[in-house]
Amino acid sequence: MTDSGVRLCEVLAAISMATDLGLGQPSEHMVRSACLSMRIGERLGLDSAQLATLYDVSLLTYVGCPVYGNEAAMLFGDDIDFRAGTYGVDLGTFSGMGYMIRSAGRGSALPTKLLRKGQFVATGGRGVVEQMANHCSAAGLLAERLKLTPDVRQGVELSYARWDGKGVPGEMSGDELPLAARVSHVAEAFEVLTRTAGFDEALDIVRGRSGTHFDPGVVAALDGLSAELAHDQDEHSLDELLDKEPIDRPRLTDEELDEALAALGDFCDLRIPCFAGHARGTAELASAAAASMQVPESETRVLRRAAHIHDVGRFGVAGDILSKPGPLNSAETERVRVHTYFVERIFSRPDPLRRVGLVAATHHERMDGSGYHRSVGGVMLTIPSRLLAVADAYHAMTQVRPHRSALTPDDAARAIRAEVRDGRFDPTAAEAVLEAAGHRGSRSRGGSAGLTARESEVLALLASGLPNKGIARQLGISPKTVGNHVEHVYTKLGVTNRAGAALLAMQHGLVGSGGAPT
Repeated sequence: MTDSGVRLCEVLAAISMATDLGLGQPSEHMVRSACLSMRIGERLGLDSAQLATLYDVSLLTYVGCPVYGNEAAMLFGDDIDFRAGTYGVDLGTFSGMGYMIRSAGRGSALPTKLLRKGQFVATGGRGVVEQMANHCSAAGLLAERLKLTPDVRQGVELSYARWDGKGVPGEMSGDELPLAARVSHVAEAFEVLTRTAGFDEALDIVRGRSGTHFDPGVVAALDGLSAELAHDQDEHSLDELLDKEPIDRPRLTDEELDEALAALGDFCDLRIPCFAGHARGTAELASAAAASMQVPESETRVLRRAAHIHDVGRFGVAGDILSKPGPLNSAETERVRVHTYFVERIFSRPDPLRRVGLVAATHHERMDGSGYHRSVGGVMLTIPSRLLAVADAYHAMTQVRPHRSALTPDDAARAIRAEVRDGRFDPTAAEAVLEAAGHRGSRSRGGSAGLTARESEVLALLASGLPNKGIARQLGISPKTVGNHVEHVYTKLGVTNRAGAALLAMQHGLVGSGGAPT
């Protein structure tokens, strides 16, 4: 099995940045919280095995919060904004209950707002407790699929537990709660409060919750670090956290990384129930289409991984927007559009994940440059990006969405071909995806004019005026390899020069749809 070049902790760090979005916190909030957890754990005298558990739990604490965003949105409107406001109150007290009652129905018309507040009071917030249980269960299943230890799974399943037993599950309290969960809860809250209320106020708030929300022993350990922390408030970094991993774990194999990203894609599809299966279905379509186009296995693997995680950025889009049954206004549309930027940001390192994130972030780009978030098109879009865009659109069309019913496969195919005619989808990629979905197509095997996917890319860049060295830089291959591809292209097309090749490239829709080489 081959080495993927990615450590498990790097995958967990990426997941933690998706969690930041759902909590309404700045990027690397959970990373900074985990760094603080490790310092508290060291002060408590934990051994390397205990620190290893604490490390993973601290990165994944509250990872379940953003799932089932539609349920939270039904009660509180913008679920992300609601969560961001919870740090200033103790949810297990009357002030916490007051915050939830004030938040119920936020953003709704007055009759709906009053109805939501009345329902909340009448049920005593039972719906919130059920949501917490669902979140914890989902987080535990993710930990299991990531092949984390049972101790880590238990720690993340108890994200809403409290020292005084007033959390979820209510039957657990005190030392019955795993130490990793108790430490991570204190560290995560303290990180937010330090930023929002100041160091001294944050320390007073945490001390005030000692014995209720928080373990007194963990609060005492934080107190013991307070003088040191007060003089060391530099922002903790991802590099620092990666260096702090307490045990040596081998890097993930390619197969293990594939499984981890597939698990993350399935998990993120829980954001709104109607998304269930979208990441996996998109990955299957895109992979099958890539095989029919003879895309090299290395690029197909990046495409498949990108398809699995392409919508992770939805954790940063409010649940009331994602579940809105009617048209979005301009502000809501902009909040949706930014999710492609989020996925690029989340998977920005290490390099193997960066390559995946860059492809994933193009799933709403279009050949005519009308897509987002970069609004690039034409030759700027690689074959994997073109395939992902079509596979994502087709699969989404065949699923129910809050604002529409599911399209039949035939209607979805017609819609995709209409987008091709309008210049938004690559015709070869579109037919490859449609054939993978079971539709009969007119496309010859192996791509336009019998070219492989790589040859099609070389032809598009060649026709746009790039020399062989420029094509080599663009595709990350050697000039000699480009030269070999050019010879094969000329032979297959029956031409002898760039002009003839360019004309056929335009005929097959490989250029002329917007964008320009760089």
